[in-house]
Amino acid sequence: MAGTDSTAKKTGAAAINAPAVILVKPQLGENIGMCARAMLNCAVTDLRLVAPRDGWPNPAAAAAASGATELLDNAKVFDTTQEAVADLTYVLATTARGRGMVKDILDPHAAAREIHKHNSANAEQKCGILFGCERAGLDNDDIALANAILSIPLNPGFTSLNLAQAVLLVCFSWLSAENPFKPAAAPEAPAAAEQQNDAPASQAEIETLLKHLESQLELNNFFRSAEQKPTLLRNIRNFFFRSAPTRQDVRTLHGIFKCLTGNRDWK
Repeated sequence: MAGTDSTAKKTGAAAINAPAVILVKPQLGENIGMCARAMLNCAVTDLRLVAPRDGWPNPAAAAAASGATELLDNAKVFDTTQEAVADLTYVLATTARGRGMVKDILDPHAAAREIHKHNSANAEQKCGILFGCERAGLDNDDIALANAILSIPLNPGFTSLNLAQAVLLVCFSWLSAENPFKPAAAPEAPAAAEQQNDAPASQAEIETLLKHLESQLELNNFFRSAEQKPTLLRNIRNFFFRSAPTRQDVRTLHGIFKCLTGNRDWK
């Protein structure tokens, strides 16, 4: 999607209290790259990989990251999930199933609030979110390391998400909870001449157009009978006033009618 500010440092706006994203046994380098891209969209930069199937570094990841290569260069690689979360104080495990474990189950919005609450309570606290491999997700031993489960509520008839989609949904929910970034600036106000063109046409301007239109319809025998004419004119008038044309619209229609009728005196 277009709109990136090329003058801003990509990781310069990274949020201090952003959670770590831990990909457990990711299979495809392309998916890791797309996850990095999704993370950087949301100013999340702590990427951790647990036993990536195809080893690390992976050229396919860089190709899919669309410029988020700093995250890949700084990614930490661990042999086990336990090692990857050792420095964290609050961990969420993303899964669609509770696996029979007694844990709080949070949606992304509630999880975002919980992360912000833990991080704001103590600057030394660090939160992380576990994502399982593409084929099977997290196993029970991974989920057992988490403080709570993060479940994304989706259409129960089709809950399939790819790994990068899940990372983007969760990271954006975290970002939205306390988003420091402002929307793109509104476009500059149009010049005075443009504003005048965009102004609504007056009743008199529309009536002048309709009078000219009526005269041309008369000349071309549009009205089949005197009885029919008032009803047709009322319908035409209703159409024009309901559509609320601008002054430029009315001028354009004058030009169209002039062209169609060949009437040089039409104004």
